Amino acid sequence: MVESIAPDAQSVGQLPRPIPFFTQAASFEKVWPLVAEHVNDVADRGKYSHGRKVGEFEKAIAAYTGARFAIGVNSGTDALVLLLRAAGLRPGDEVVVPAFSFFATASSVSLARGVPVFADIDPVSYSLDPASAAAAVTDRTRAVMPVHLFHQMADMAALRRLATERDLILVEDSAEAIGMRWDGTHAGLLGAGGVLSFFPTKTLGALGDAGMILTDDPEVAELAGVLRHHGRLGRTIDHIAGISNLSGVSGTNSKMDDLQAAVLMAKLTRLDEEIARRAELAAAYTERLAGVPGVLRTPRVVPRTAATNPVWYVYVVEVERRDELVAHLTARGVGTETYYPSPLHLQPCFADLGHRPGQFPNAEAACARTLALPLYPDLGTDEVDRVVEEIRSFYGGPR
Repeated sequence: MVESIAPDAQSVGQLPRPIPFFTQAASFEKVWPLVAEHVNDVADRGKYSHGRKVGEFEKAIAAYTGARFAIGVNSGTDALVLLLRAAGLRPGDEVVVPAFSFFATASSVSLARGVPVFADIDPVSYSLDPASAAAAVTDRTRAVMPVHLFHQMADMAALRRLATERDLILVEDSAEAIGMRWDGTHAGLLGAGGVLSFFPTKTLGALGDAGMILTDDPEVAELAGVLRHHGRLGRTIDHIAGISNLSGVSGTNSKMDDLQAAVLMAKLTRLDEEIARRAELAAAYTERLAGVPGVLRTPRVVPRTAATNPVWYVYVVEVERRDELVAHLTARGVGTETYYPSPLHLQPCFADLGHRPGQFPNAEAACARTLALPLYPDLGTDEVDRVVEEIRSFYGGPR
């Protein structure tokens, strides 16, 4: 009897197994017993929002980051809005932000009743260019908000100097930056405060939306806590209550969900391990993409004046014919994300600010060429090989 041999997928015209842009199925299975323990604890207590588990998670993040205060909210976007308000942004105040970032960087300023003022980025780190930021400052500027993007921090030495010299509030959009440090200080703690996003794809991701405000300033912390809870001082930051008797503050409903806090408490135990795995995968991409035709640039860590550490949230390359490559990879079952398809200053909702194409060339060039490849702890090195081979095949390079 002859043993039958199943044909491989490609021999019968089928695509190989898809490689999603992101999945956490395998890693979540590993952490599930601890997740279940925390979720059961929430269920036993019967409080599912703004409860004790949120308080536990706030203290855990404060311990991990070194922040004096960590205030849980329902998203990274809300964290930015509430932090800007708590840090002293007034209606009509200008905030300098990079033209290349996620939409919430600019929309949070508008939602806090400020005015976003755009500046260009450094073309290598993709973060706010200090010289362009300085040129954007006017007598109406109240704050500057750099973004720590993709895998490294902005030039905080230059930006802190700018904030000091021009008497500006320094707020960090550190939504992607958990684990990143500047001379030992965690991202988000170099000015008035910063934020974390726990969107599922983030380095520390929930199973839905959740966010955190980080600050060492007790007044910022107390006001942020009031703002997230309809103007009331909630119990999950009762360890800072009593600084002042706040009244008459109009807040909103931005409380963190205890079930998300339960998931995040469990996943926090694996964070450093997963950060290390992301670094291994990023190094594998960089090695394999070297010399591939059509790949204009792989990411690198820009030297700073302080000791810094990369944390690979996403792996972003610059490529020729980006949109055609996306179509090719999609057809071959490889997921990607475009970071970002349109610069912020050219978004229709900011048309009244009067910006025009060509005003921020580095940001516009990045929008035309950048592409994020799959990068997450569940990704296999063999899958990195396949992604690179698909890119090579598109550009016609040697295998």
